[in-house]
Amino acid sequence: MKWKKLMALALGAVLSAGVLTGCGTDTASKTGEKALTIGDTTFNSSNEEPDVNPHNTYAGWACIRYGIGETLIKYSDNMEIQPWLAVKWENVDELTWKFTLRDGVKFSSGRVLDAAAVKQCFEHLIANNKRAAQDLKIASMEANGQELIIKTTEPKPALLNYLGDPYGCIIDVDAGFEKGIVAGTGPYIATDIKTDDHLVLKKNENYWGGTPKLDKITIRTITDGNTLANALQSGEVQAAYGMAYESYPLFRNDKYNISQISTSRCFFGKMNFDPDSVCSDPAVRQAISMGIDKENFVAKLLDGNGFPANGVFPAGPAFGGDKVKAEKFDPEGARKVLEAAGWVDTDGDGIREKNGKKLVLKWLTYPSRQELPLLAESAQATLKDIGMQVEVNCTADNNQAVKDVKGWDIYAMANVQAPTGDPEYWFTVFATGNATKNQGKYQSAKLDALEAQLSREFDPAKRAQLALQMQQVVLDDHAFVFCSFLKMSMISKANVKNYTSHACDYYQVTADLDVE
Repeated sequence: MKWKKLMALALGAVLSAGVLTGCGTDTASKTGEKALTIGDTTFNSSNEEPDVNPHNTYAGWACIRYGIGETLIKYSDNMEIQPWLAVKWENVDELTWKFTLRDGVKFSSGRVLDAAAVKQCFEHLIANNKRAAQDLKIASMEANGQELIIKTTEPKPALLNYLGDPYGCIIDVDAGFEKGIVAGTGPYIATDIKTDDHLVLKKNENYWGGTPKLDKITIRTITDGNTLANALQSGEVQAAYGMAYESYPLFRNDKYNISQISTSRCFFGKMNFDPDSVCSDPAVRQAISMGIDKENFVAKLLDGNGFPANGVFPAGPAFGGDKVKAEKFDPEGARKVLEAAGWVDTDGDGIREKNGKKLVLKWLTYPSRQELPLLAESAQATLKDIGMQVEVNCTADNNQAVKDVKGWDIYAMANVQAPTGDPEYWFTVFATGNATKNQGKYQSAKLDALEAQLSREFDPAKRAQLALQMQQVVLDDHAFVFCSFLKMSMISKANVKNYTSHACDYYQVTADLDVE
């Protein structure tokens, strides 16, 4: 099956090369400009990235990935906090933070970066982005030259971490938001965008961090993995993000570079607690958690490009998922759980029933993360083995579909679990009672009480212990099932330099990105 797919990809590349001869833009020969085209399966409205305005949903990921915007701090590949637009900071007291901004920085609009501009940016951010307002809890700000003082409404130990989130890209609000394009401080300037199609960037000649090496970069949205593989082989694009793992063998040779790093990006499913959902039954949630074969999914369908997940976070850090207890793959145990709860197959069709209701699980997911449909197929097979029928709805309209709580029982998605290097982010986005993406309406008074402690705890060791307790709560409730963590890869032609994967999954386009 896999070889047939690879043959199809190879044939597609030959045909594409014939059609696209002369379309390669390694060096944009006609104009003499140095250019690069990147194909990306994830830059689209399905991933809540309709444009590059960091104040709009999750579009900040595009703003920071493509070198348009920069934040006050950035993350190393060990997820340690480093200076960026802020050169130093001080936690004056539990409610007060003082930042000193970098000198000599200008927005692409020409405006000088100072504390007044940052204050204006944050005011616009918290007025327009619910998640940011909830994370930052800014009470007031004072701007004096390059010094910005932020006062919060309550102690915010993770404020620095949150300010490195892509929504924290510092933009010139006065420059406007026409068509979702913003003026940042990064090495590249957005000049044209069409949602779900393309983004065009030109170099920022006045970039504070040195002259960008490329004159022009085009980001092409290519949501189909096979099409992306063909485009890279034919030269239609010279670099690719989000390539399907099954295509990797085509690029493991000296014609291409593969930059790969382990991340906290996770494939996981969130359960729907609506009373009409089969997942409102604790036994069904537990059986699902015991009925998904994570090891096989990673080994066979991810081709080893990942790790089976246990808890919310990858193994390793003090709050790592290796320190909590989760259900293991246990089909026989899952059958016993269902039978004890009254789910039995009375008509011999292989699907269990209870009170006249078939055990049918509506599985919602989306195609732009190439392996999510494969996860759905894998779960469909193993859950059928325990008497559960899985109906898959794989749609690019997932963000609308998930709002209909009667239309799904489990929503399988991909997410970077600790994009700020701190565990609090995940719980306040997905799991607490007021979490911004708790579409399944999971409620736990115990979890909310622990989050109240975590939100005020400054000691890193105590924060890690609280995060472990919180993971155990969601696992014991079987409110989520964590399937795998991913190795993220970016693939490029051999002559493309410094196209590098990072643990946080940001910083894709930098001033050093080059084509030789």
